[in-house]
Amino acid sequence: MDGSKTNTKTLQETLCGVILNFRPICFSLLVAATAFTTVGCATYQDYVRQARNHLEDGDPALAATELKPLANKPGKDQLVYVLDYATALQAEGRYKLSNKYFDLADQLSDWKDYINLSREAGSLLFAQELVQYKGEDYEKLLINLMEALNYLMLGDHQDARVEVRAMSNKLAYFKEKEDKSYEQNTMALYLSGLMWEDDHDFDSAYIEYAHAYKHDPNIPSLHEALVRTAKLAGRTQAYKKWSKKFHIKWNPKWTDPHYGELVLIYEQGWAPRKYPMPNAPEYPELFPVQSATQSARLIVAGGPSVKTQTVFSVQKVAMKTLNGEYKTLAEKQLAGFAAKQVVASQVSQKNQALGTILDIAMQASDRADLRQWSTLPQTCQVARVFLKVGSYKVSVQGLTADGTPSIDSRAPQTFKIEPRRKTFFIWRSFH
Repeated sequence: MDGSKTNTKTLQETLCGVILNFRPICFSLLVAATAFTTVGCATYQDYVRQARNHLEDGDPALAATELKPLANKPGKDQLVYVLDYATALQAEGRYKLSNKYFDLADQLSDWKDYINLSREAGSLLFAQELVQYKGEDYEKLLINLMEALNYLMLGDHQDARVEVRAMSNKLAYFKEKEDKSYEQNTMALYLSGLMWEDDHDFDSAYIEYAHAYKHDPNIPSLHEALVRTAKLAGRTQAYKKWSKKFHIKWNPKWTDPHYGELVLIYEQGWAPRKYPMPNAPEYPELFPVQSATQSARLIVAGGPSVKTQTVFSVQKVAMKTLNGEYKTLAEKQLAGFAAKQVVASQVSQKNQALGTILDIAMQASDRADLRQWSTLPQTCQVARVFLKVGSYKVSVQGLTADGTPSIDSRAPQTFKIEPRRKTFFIWRSFH
């Protein structure tokens, strides 16, 4: 902490020296320009609004085109645009390229990054959005989940599992090194269970499903998965326990070589969005984005239909994370106010007019940092159905909260069901 104070003091003295070397008229123009660029210019939310509109219009390719130059431009905001671009590419079905940019995002987020004292001290004097964006912790974790989904769609279970493990390593790091406690991502655990089950490693699948159940026991399809994999893994006692607890009997289709399984991974809606807090506009606040489509129905032509079940809520995690950071934000705001007063006072000792202008400009530059990975879904949901081996036309219908059809839907697509294997596909709705 002493080193931080020393660096801050040194930075203040350096800034004062530079400022006082300006001629009054030049400095006045500089300060005015600084205040204008931080207060009058567009925010991150303004820059990505058009791309999000394209996603809502069902045109992820156009959204990706809009975001590509921003994602490829180095600078303090690059990470947030890379995340949005990679998400648009995933929605477009360009999974390999999407992962290329998620890999870049993982590097830019530098999740083991040490605190750069000079950068932190500089951020005390002007707006937080002038500092390089490194991502929220939950965003750093979700990078790996999105990569795992891409690898799953590419048929690469091994690399998908690598991403799930990478997420677990990050969670352990945050807990041990930074004393931050985050809940395990149930979607990552569920996804890992699906892949192990598809590879017929039923014991590993059971372990992952059991971990997911421990974190969220209210996912109905997990109950069936626990019964099935416990039996197939030879865990007799566990099989008896779960089948009795959930009142689920053995289904012959689960091991019938004439059957396989179709699995829909559904990304619903939008994660909450950052706007200035109404009563304290220098702080960001997350506001839920209302979605008409709350779930979806997987429809097999001439066969069954299954409603999706929520496995993970990005919205809950995001809002919980930001709520836990307000104390830190408030402390930084107070420290920033004090630092600005010190610098302005030191300048005023040499030139009172310049000190006054500087104080006004620095205080005026205070506004909420609205940067975030705003193209994330609100929830991740799953629908599963066992089908006889063969080809099927499959569609998806979005559903409102009361179960009636919404405007979101996916046109019929043909999927091939293979013996005792899983066929995966992803769908995202934006309304």
